Amino acid sequence: MSVKAKKHLGQHFLTDENIAKKIADTLSLVGYNSILEIGPGMGVLTKYLLDKKDKTTYVIEIDPESVEFLKSKFLDLAPRIIEEDFLKYDFKEVFSNKPFAVIGNFPYNISTQIVFKVLELRDQIPEFSGMFQKEVAQRICQKEGSKVYGILSVLTQAFYNAEYLFTVSPSVFSPPPKVNSGVLRLTRKKKYTLSCDEKLFFKVVKTAFQQRRKTLRNSLKTFNLSDNLREDVIFGKRPEQLSVKEFINLSTMIQEDVKKQ
Repeated sequence: MSVKAKKHLGQHFLTDENIAKKIADTLSLVGYNSILEIGPGMGVLTKYLLDKKDKTTYVIEIDPESVEFLKSKFLDLAPRIIEEDFLKYDFKEVFSNKPFAVIGNFPYNISTQIVFKVLELRDQIPEFSGMFQKEVAQRICQKEGSKVYGILSVLTQAFYNAEYLFTVSPSVFSPPPKVNSGVLRLTRKKKYTLSCDEKLFFKVVKTAFQQRRKTLRNSLKTFNLSDNLREDVIFGKRPEQLSVKEFINLSTMIQEDVKKQ
């Protein structure tokens, strides 16, 4: 029995056992007792996660055919198979308020949305690792000064340390994707609460990069900032020139400016 890859679900099943084990071993296994795998497919990565006996592995899979395959292949795992959409599921039902790690060979068509969901759940997710389209993985880990540094880079790195680990060729998948893949690891920072208003921070970052060729003086006009603040040297920069820390400082400055008005 095997599972047919479904294009609308972005399925590309990993076939290389060595790569699967290497991805499973990217987790440090520190700070949590549970692991959640997204989109396990036919379980090539799952098998190596289940080998980590001091951790409890759960999987979330939206494809009914994959769910049936997993139930038949991993009998002990069956009660921990969540047949739901990761992007919509309330994980309090399974984990309550306890921490868990997230891992997977992520469907490329929703990989960015998966990262944003992890950021929403950052209080519970101390570690996250897995496979993305190579360009997306590099973007998440990129530092300021790069053309691919953007919203995803800043928002992720505000809360997590991001590491690009290794590149994976299309030949180890069935069917092979048309692009290279990249594996990354996110480890939550010890201090992951921002010193500024977090909703404002998200808004500032997103607004700045929506017009990334403009200086912040022009791209942040909608914030109705005072003339004095807009004269600050930081507003003469473009968003890709600012580090995560500078974005946090910028958000604090805007926060204080709004209070004075």
